[in-house]
Amino acid sequence: MRLLFAFPLLLLATACVPLGTPITDPNAARRPAPGQQPPPEYYADKTIRYEDYVYNPDVRSVQCYVATGQPTEVFQPPVVPLGQSQPVTLEFDLLGSNSQRFTARLVHCDANWQPSVLTDMQFLSEINEFLITDYRTGVGTKVPYYHYKMQMPRVKLSGNYLLLVQSAGGVPVLSRRVLVYENQVQVSLRQGIPVAGAERYTLQQVDFSIGYGGVNLVNPAQEVKVLLRQNFRWDNAKYNLRPTFVRDAEQRLDYQYFNFENAFAASNEFRFFDLRSLRVMGAGMAQLDPNASPRSVVLTNEVSRNGQAYSQYDDINGQRVFENREYGNGASNGDYATVAFQLQAEQQAPGAVYVLGALTDWKLKDEFRMTYDAEARQYNTRVLLKQGYYNYYYVVARPGAAPDDVYFEGSHQETENQYDLLVYYRPPGTRADLLIGYQAITINSRQR
Repeated sequence: MRLLFAFPLLLLATACVPLGTPITDPNAARRPAPGQQPPPEYYADKTIRYEDYVYNPDVRSVQCYVATGQPTEVFQPPVVPLGQSQPVTLEFDLLGSNSQRFTARLVHCDANWQPSVLTDMQFLSEINEFLITDYRTGVGTKVPYYHYKMQMPRVKLSGNYLLLVQSAGGVPVLSRRVLVYENQVQVSLRQGIPVAGAERYTLQQVDFSIGYGGVNLVNPAQEVKVLLRQNFRWDNAKYNLRPTFVRDAEQRLDYQYFNFENAFAASNEFRFFDLRSLRVMGAGMAQLDPNASPRSVVLTNEVSRNGQAYSQYDDINGQRVFENREYGNGASNGDYATVAFQLQAEQQAPGAVYVLGALTDWKLKDEFRMTYDAEARQYNTRVLLKQGYYNYYYVVARPGAAPDDVYFEGSHQETENQYDLLVYYRPPGTRADLLIGYQAITINSRQR
């Protein structure tokens, strides 16, 4: 699709055109500043949040991915081209012996993840309410649950969508962000080299450019908005990035920074444990009680990796996959177990310590907050998790900032990480921010 506009007089110098509304970090306002009280308990607030969120503590093991038909499809983030030849799939569990009636709907959002003013029929071809009819009970499990599954309907516009699941009475149950893109512009991502000293060994920089020769954009230097993510996370994404060079003759925007605006802490390969069997101990497990109800698992007592040499191994970039090694089909055969995390620390960290990863929706959830045992000099927490293979970090909460995963994990530029760039543009006279470009790269890929 080409954007054609007959407004040559609007192509003026960027200094004469009002600055477009930047993409800002929606999480910044919710992070408590120093001295402020922490937010309320995670599940207490039922207000709809336009982000990945779970509103009901009985809803567990949420996965939202692109159904590619491959065994690794659950690792594919919910990012699809406008044609949606491979649908976005949502799966989740409801703990308990009774099923519930759930419906889903789509909320079209702007680039800042606020509801747009579009009507449903402007981005959908059907009524915006979808009954989830694909569900089944857990089989042979000590913890009863129902497993639900649905596919997102096709949409007519690119952009940001919130897939919202609700129970009777419109009470929100969970929400997931979905990106639908169309490559109208040419996005080029490449690994850069941080212009610094020691940072060259701990940071990863992503340089990028946007070519718009095939589409007529009005004032692209100000109106094109970009967002850069690491491992498809929203909590530490780079917002409000502006082009450093505008090459009008080549119709290209270059983004090359010198103050780490486009650099991330490379961190480390993710920690992992194998919970796919609850009969024998898997990797990362120190104790297993198969007779407990629910079954009980204690993970290996771990230590900080900050200051240690880098160790290369394959991880899944913070994701997890549900599976039952004995019976397969982790969706309905996987049982739940209480899992104890242990982390040695000679002294308390300068902030609250959490387990973080896809298992927490990349959020600092109360149930994953660790308590410090001064006598044993270690952090501990116990959580209920479904059978599967997990990646995770230990992080420290920082007031007004993204979680600090370097304090316990260290940071090495050799770490394998994935990055993706989102390019938004709102054509003049329209009311929707279109996702006109998308590209992803892997730095230090292990695949040859």
